Amino acid sequence: MKFALDVPNSGKYGDPKVLVDLAVEAESSGWDGFFIWDHLVSGGRSPVIDTWTVLPAIAGATKQIRFGPMVTPLARRRPWIIARQAATLDRLSDGRLIIGVGLGQFSKKEFGVFGDEPDPVARGELLDESLDIIAGLWSGEPFAYDGRHFHLSRSVFRPVPVQVPRVPVWVGGRWPNKAPMRRAARWDGAFAIPAEGGLSDEMTAEETGQMITYVNDHRTTAYEFEFVHAGLLTGHHDVDALKVEAYAEVGTTWWLEQIYSSRMTPAKLAAFIRQGPPSKSAHLRVADPTRPPE
Repeated sequence: MKFALDVPNSGKYGDPKVLVDLAVEAESSGWDGFFIWDHLVSGGRSPVIDTWTVLPAIAGATKQIRFGPMVTPLARRRPWIIARQAATLDRLSDGRLIIGVGLGQFSKKEFGVFGDEPDPVARGELLDESLDIIAGLWSGEPFAYDGRHFHLSRSVFRPVPVQVPRVPVWVGGRWPNKAPMRRAARWDGAFAIPAEGGLSDEMTAEETGQMITYVNDHRTTAYEFEFVHAGLLTGHHDVDALKVEAYAEVGTTWWLEQIYSSRMTPAKLAAFIRQGPPSKSAHLRVADPTRPPE
């Protein structure tokens, strides 16, 4: 199993230099990934930074750690801009970028108030079309698209990303909602959080196993696939290793530690990061993520 941090882009973490410093700390402390939320606004007057502006700084300040947005709501982005930004970032980082995508939250606060699409069903359509366009442009071959929401004349985007067949795309969603997991099954990873509850709630290993079975049953490609758990560690490695092993046994391949301002300050997070991730001995029991659907 691999271990990463999933950090807000707002509140006490709404400072780009803080995020870059934490990413560097994570790399030097043995973590495998550092991901940043992609919200546009926050509560009250809390500061919010642009995730896609910080990611290049992280790419330049690190050498090995995987990184990316977790998650970007493509419904309020132009897919051809994301395609260009992501290909550039992947080359800048020598193939370390991972893109998390989803519908986004706060339909009124982050979408409707700015004139973007507030309806989640329509945002799902925009997400699907955006992903098709991004993958098509990443091919580096002449590409055109005629969808319900987007219409592209033939175009060629080069250079292509370093990673083959593409920059990994992880699709986020709330389990047991099935539609986002069927969408995830068409791409490279599933990042599920509970349908009910708040930031301090996480899916059980049993629920995660059910989600993994569902996604595997709907996969259509044999590409390497990641099952990502939004987790909460205690910082006590013996306790955490046992908890992690339960998720590894059902097939989880990435643990994303959920960080938010009310849980710990950046200084406390830095101390938590320096402890390193829990024992990785559990990875021997992880199901093979490359196996094709049965």
